[in-house]
Amino acid sequence: MTAATIRLLLVDDDPLVRAGLSLMMGGADDITVVGEAADGAEAEALADRTRPDVVLMDIRMPGTDGLTATERLRGRAHAPQVVVLTTFHADEQVLRALRAGAAGFVLKDTPPAEIVDAVRKVAAGDPVLSPAVTRRLMAHAADTAAADRRSRARARVAALADREREVAVAVGRGLANAEIAAALFMSVATVKAHVSRALAKLRLDNRVQLALLVHDAGLLDGPEDGAY
Repeated sequence: MTAATIRLLLVDDDPLVRAGLSLMMGGADDITVVGEAADGAEAEALADRTRPDVVLMDIRMPGTDGLTATERLRGRAHAPQVVVLTTFHADEQVLRALRAGAAGFVLKDTPPAEIVDAVRKVAAGDPVLSPAVTRRLMAHAADTAAADRRSRARARVAALADREREVAVAVGRGLANAEIAAALFMSVATVKAHVSRALAKLRLDNRVQLALLVHDAGLLDGPEDGAY
């Protein structure tokens, strides 16, 4: 392996799914499957031994499920990136996994090339959520978020400076850095700096968590093209 090789752990209770994913990843010369697990507990043990960069994690498994394993793995000092595998576009378990620090999710019927690309993206620190998927998640979260969650989220967002808050809201609307830069009349580098500071202040791992937080705070309730 080279230094650039992505170490990948596959977690799914269906051996046929694991075999398919392993075969799929075998065609990528920059990805090495370092282990396969049938449930969350096995995934945690394998992660200790193999130190993966990325974990492809099924959510619904007997024993220790993928949500619990994701929360535990992302709570570690040197946490791997986690991509959730699911058959659902958006449900409460997927949202909980994203809030726990998963970098995104892919559907099990996603074309192989896109799953490989997803692994590469999260290994590079990019989330795996398109603007369309982000909006769908936000709509689902609107049905499940409680009033106390909004109150807690607003208290956290209050720590942001005005410009950081504007950028955070734009992230919540699914905009890429270049789009945010154009909308807010700043450079892409400045956008990235604001995102990094917002994540640090809010103690969040990635843009997905930031998007969910600003939604929970009710900052996306205005019109799409309105003022931030």
